[in-house]
Amino acid sequence: MDYRREIDGLRALAVLPVILFHAGFEMFSGGFVGVDVFFVISGYLITTIILSELEQDKFSIVTFYERRARRILPALFFVMLVCIPFAWLWLLPSDMKDFSQSLLAVSLFASNILFWHESGYFEAAAELKPLLHTWSLAVEEQYYVLFPLFLMLCWPLGRRSILTLLSAVFVASFALAQWASLADPSAAFFILPTRGWELLIGSFAAFYLSKDGRKEFKKKAGEIAGWLGVALIFYAVFAYSEATPFPGVYALAPTVGTVLIILFATQQTTVGRFVGNRAFVSVGLISYSAYLWHQPLFAFAKHRSLEEPSEALLVALSIFALVFAYLSWRFVEAPFRKREVFTRTQIFYGALLGTLFFACVGFAGHSYDGVRERFSIPTSVYDSVKRTNRLDECFGKAGIHQIKDWYCTLGLESKPKDFVVFGDSHALSVLPAYDNVAKELDISGAFIGTSGCTPFLGIHALRSDQASNNCYELNQRVYRYVKDQKIPLVFLVARWTYYTDGGYRGNNFSYISTSKDGVRSKDESRLAFEDGLVKTLKSYSDLGVTVVIVPQVPQQISHPLNIYARSSRFPDRDVAIFSVSKTEHISLQSYVRVLFERNSASILEFEGIFCNDLYCPVGDNITSYYFDADHLSVEGSRKFEPLFRAFFMKR
Repeated sequence: MDYRREIDGLRALAVLPVILFHAGFEMFSGGFVGVDVFFVISGYLITTIILSELEQDKFSIVTFYERRARRILPALFFVMLVCIPFAWLWLLPSDMKDFSQSLLAVSLFASNILFWHESGYFEAAAELKPLLHTWSLAVEEQYYVLFPLFLMLCWPLGRRSILTLLSAVFVASFALAQWASLADPSAAFFILPTRGWELLIGSFAAFYLSKDGRKEFKKKAGEIAGWLGVALIFYAVFAYSEATPFPGVYALAPTVGTVLIILFATQQTTVGRFVGNRAFVSVGLISYSAYLWHQPLFAFAKHRSLEEPSEALLVALSIFALVFAYLSWRFVEAPFRKREVFTRTQIFYGALLGTLFFACVGFAGHSYDGVRERFSIPTSVYDSVKRTNRLDECFGKAGIHQIKDWYCTLGLESKPKDFVVFGDSHALSVLPAYDNVAKELDISGAFIGTSGCTPFLGIHALRSDQASNNCYELNQRVYRYVKDQKIPLVFLVARWTYYTDGGYRGNNFSYISTSKDGVRSKDESRLAFEDGLVKTLKSYSDLGVTVVIVPQVPQQISHPLNIYARSSRFPDRDVAIFSVSKTEHISLQSYVRVLFERNSASILEFEGIFCNDLYCPVGDNITSYYFDADHLSVEGSRKFEPLFRAFFMKR
């Protein structure tokens, strides 16, 4: 096929937003759509090659997979190999175990399946996975297994029949993507059945451009269509965020934008010269290696530091990703593409040996539980980093706002409810303390909770999971339940700053609004938070119900095991000094505390339990009070028991 500069330019428009998105720059909040641009490009290029060879009766499935192996595996295996020693030095056992599992999954091009089951793409834990980005390679490789075989077998049927069948697959895949983006966002993001339609858009473009006697569009129409394509991609990059339901109808902007550029941008058009400019083409040539390098660099930097990497470091790492990309393109990618340097036999044997090597390393690392012996962390600390075993029973059930079995009982089962505990995952973290005290005092409570739900009336969570866990409706349901059952006391427990400030650097922020389609901005979220607080306090007060707000526990600056690992290198120092400082903790929560005090909210004070004069310790030398950076462990929850006991005994 003829070389098109615009395609390499498009690759730059794909990879740069992805890098800047993973670097955490808010301006590129929709930079993840660069992967969708890659999907369309891949569908177009692969289909163009296959169609050309089928028409000349030269298509060979062995040659096709040889080309894929030359293109994909050398750079991928090189980056994986470089990652292993850094993972050994820096990753905690739990992270090393996960990394080892991902080595095995990447080797089998099944990492998208693994990451689908492990966590969502936008969750904080995902940022720490060095090989997270390989999910898109897995999707493409799975497509490459099926699509060439389909074309080869169906070629005798003719183009029209093939296009009819592919159109049916496209419609089914798109419909599934739209449904799953609301009902099961993680699956929608990672799996081929919900992504296949994006590759097929590129394939349809290839069918059109390879058609004899196709209609030629006027230059002016081509210019308009091409610039519209650029505008659609830029719109998605700058306007979308992790709260955007994806990859359903919203994925049309970057994918349709890409196909418009493929169809209409040529070097005879201004849009073609823009997309195909020298700078974009240069980046596009190394885009695959840049994509491979960026995520390990960011992930290992976050593992290495107890604090979030600075913006300056992330800029530097983004530049390093391009530098490393050039080097691996020059000395790894390019040589392996030359048949005179590496024969087909060498490529296939190398692919087999590389796959076996990484699969064995991954299996060993996973089997040995991440090799705990690399760190001098007491076994009791590992054992204490756990949450309540009532998670499945009590928390985050699909359809919690409408299903029958939507809450669980704390304390005595038979008695009428004396209190309700309602909130997000921070409420789940203190569930054991409420349960133990309720049993001890012969009282009964109801626990209600789901992820990312501000427990305030009139608030919409602008998250992609709201079809299955509708926070707005759940708040209404809790209010009706308290009213109907005449329950006198409600505890509201949440990670309050998650909805107003995010983390210590403003990351991991969840947008909320008083409108279902509200504006996703920090100012909007803060206004909604205060409106919801005022409405909730008044509504429950009108019922004669006492509302008690449980403040947010101190948020640590890293996962507890990271802190203990750092502390283990300095055995003469207390683990507290590696924990979050009291000053940082107070600063992060100052905004919400002012709101609570301004609105005369009843607050259950406990700061002295978790903080001393200087630090808020992650735990003591043998026990972690935390399950992760901001959720208490079961042991941490027990520190609440004297406080709850005293509160109930005073009533």
